[in-house]
Amino acid sequence: MTFLPIPIRRVKVSGNSMFPTIRDGKSLFFHGATRGIGVNQIVLIERDSYPGIFYIKRVKSVQAEGIWVEGDNSAESNDSRKWGYLSPHEIIAVAFRRYRMKASE
Repeated sequence: MTFLPIPIRRVKVSGNSMFPTIRDGKSLFFHGATRGIGVNQIVLIERDSYPGIFYIKRVKSVQAEGIWVEGDNSAESNDSRKWGYLSPHEIIAVAFRRYRMKASE
């Protein structure tokens, strides 16, 4: 069996667009395997129109038109309600675990 290396990154949340699910200052682990993105997955986005700026959102719909994402806190979120559907290549990673610091950290 061959395992392909999947880049894993820890991303710290900045802002309240995913509150209360994910609070400002918390971290998530993301992996770069983005095939088979499904509804309710939390994803890391880099928009073509805003290179170098990353967003964390929840997938609400996967359609032929693209991927619809929203923040859990609609009052604080810029998402598909403003942008419309995303191209699949704008989803750069999928969350798979929250980072929990040890009490001594």
